[in-house]
Amino acid sequence: MRTSDIPGDTTAAFAVYPTTLGRLVLAATTDSLVMCCYGTLEDAVARATRSGLRTVEEEHADPAPRKVLQEARTHLDAYLVGARRDFTVPVDLRLATPFSRRTVMALDAFVPYGHTATYAQLAEALERPRAGRAVGKALGANPLCVVLPCHRIVGSGGSLNGYAGGLAAKRFLLGLEAQNSPTGP
Repeated sequence: MRTSDIPGDTTAAFAVYPTTLGRLVLAATTDSLVMCCYGTLEDAVARATRSGLRTVEEEHADPAPRKVLQEARTHLDAYLVGARRDFTVPVDLRLATPFSRRTVMALDAFVPYGHTATYAQLAEALERPRAGRAVGKALGANPLCVVLPCHRIVGSGGSLNGYAGGLAAKRFLLGLEAQNSPTGP
């Protein structure tokens, strides 16, 4: 996983990808996925542009970022049918704030596939026990939804809340993981 500074001439190729969760916007540089998010292409491009990336539609991109986008689609397809539990596509968190980076980078190790944890538990694991709301805000800004599993973080008592893709998408992802987990139903 990379968290590099943004070179002034870095270009990201963008694509809208329809999935069972709805439309995801994907963006990749020559070597890494930098975005997998819900929302509009326009909002995603604006976020990338504010961060200093130049943007281009996938069909006008060089082969290298197109290859990363295809790898991301392949991983997402397999994950969404329960045939994959993790993502090995290279990712770069250059679009995240330092606290958001730290928060989302902790997700896989802290809450494995098929499990959930609360915002407060994640804040405690990050040694910021009173930062439950800040953790929620950091997860809400996760530029790599699904790939970095912010959907595994739930409210106290297991309530579903605060997911960029909506509660139906969060419920779907958690159900998919529970069903395909070694400790699933």
